[in-house]
Amino acid sequence: MRILLVEDDRRVSAVMTSMLQRRGYEVEHAATATAALAAAPCDLVLLDLNLPDGDGVDVCRQLRARSEHLGIIAVTARGEERDRVTGLRVGADDYVVKPFSMAELQARIEALLRRTVRQAPPREVVETGPLRLDLAARTVHVDDAPVVLTRKEFDVLASLARQPGVALSRERILLDVWQTTWSGKHTLEVHVASLRNKLGRPELVETVRGVGYRLRTE
Repeated sequence: MRILLVEDDRRVSAVMTSMLQRRGYEVEHAATATAALAAAPCDLVLLDLNLPDGDGVDVCRQLRARSEHLGIIAVTARGEERDRVTGLRVGADDYVVKPFSMAELQARIEALLRRTVRQAPPREVVETGPLRLDLAARTVHVDDAPVVLTRKEFDVLASLARQPGVALSRERILLDVWQTTWSGKHTLEVHVASLRNKLGRPELVETVRGVGYRLRTE
C-alpha cells in the first residue's frame, strides 16, 4: 500500500514516515504543493493543508479532480469547523487535527481503505487448474478431492481467488481477511504456509517478491 505524505515540517514528516513504514506502508514524502501534484500515483494521501508554496485545499481539490477513488486524509493544525467543512467539501475523505496519535491515524487509514478498496465483482465459484473454490458454500476441492481449511485459511484463499492471476499486496490481503493492515509480524505468512500444505499443491499460491501473493491461473 503506497502512501503520499504531504508535510513541510521535516521533523514531523520524518517521524510519520518512520512509523508508517514500520506498519508496512511504502511512503513517498512531498514537502510542497508542487511536489505533491507531481508525485507518482499512490493509494492514499496524507495531506497537510499548510504548505509553503500553496494552499493544501487547492492541492486536495486538484487531486480529487484527478481521481474519485483516491483516498485523501487531511492532516493539519487547522481545527476550526469551517476548515473541516471546507476540506471535506473539496474532496478529503477524512480530517485529522494535529496533534494526533499514530493509533488514531492508523485506525482512520484502515477505515478509509475499507471504504475505497475496489474489488472485482464477486464470483460464486472459481476454477483454476486443479483448484475449485465455491465462495458461497465455502468449500475447496483440489483434483476433485475436498480440502478442509480453517476459516482464516479459506478467507486468505478467497481473497486471492476473487482476482486470480493478480498479485495482491500483503496489506490488501490483511485488510480483506483481518480488517487491518497491522497484524502480527508473520500472521499472513503462517496462514499461507499452512494453506499451501493443505492444498497439496503449494505452487498454486505464488509468492510475488516485494509485493505479496498471487493465485496461479494455469
